Amino acid sequence: MGGIQKIRTGRHSVFVMHVHANFPTKFRHKVITHAHLTHMEEITRSVCADFEYELVEFNGEDNHVHLLIDFPPKIAVTKLVNSFKGVSSRRLRQEFPDLVRHYWRANKLWAGSYFAGTVGAPLSVVKQYIEQQNRPV
Repeated sequence: MGGIQKIRTGRHSVFVMHVHANFPTKFRHKVITHAHLTHMEEITRSVCADFEYELVEFNGEDNHVHLLIDFPPKIAVTKLVNSFKGVSSRRLRQEFPDLVRHYWRANKLWAGSYFAGTVGAPLSVVKQYIEQQNRPV
């Protein structure tokens, strides 16, 4: 599997499962700043903790974010995606008025779609890809 990975255990399972997720902003508008990404990472870590997921890597650009998540097989990825998008959209719009003004009609930060793929490449390759995103300054 390319490197040593942490093997996790559940009540009746032993697993190593990772998903790479990508969330674009509504209409792919370039509204995300460094401050937004920093706060989004905190929000993501809290949502992951609620679902017993582990955020391995987080980064993004001005119109999307990337997550690499270690997750147990008992919870569907779609549940995490919906929770993350809902919680982060609501909290970011509460704390950053510039986002409220930009998305006042849609009342949503994220597009309805997302990408989620199981990680088949070595984790180090996926982590490096996420780290190399052109994060806004």
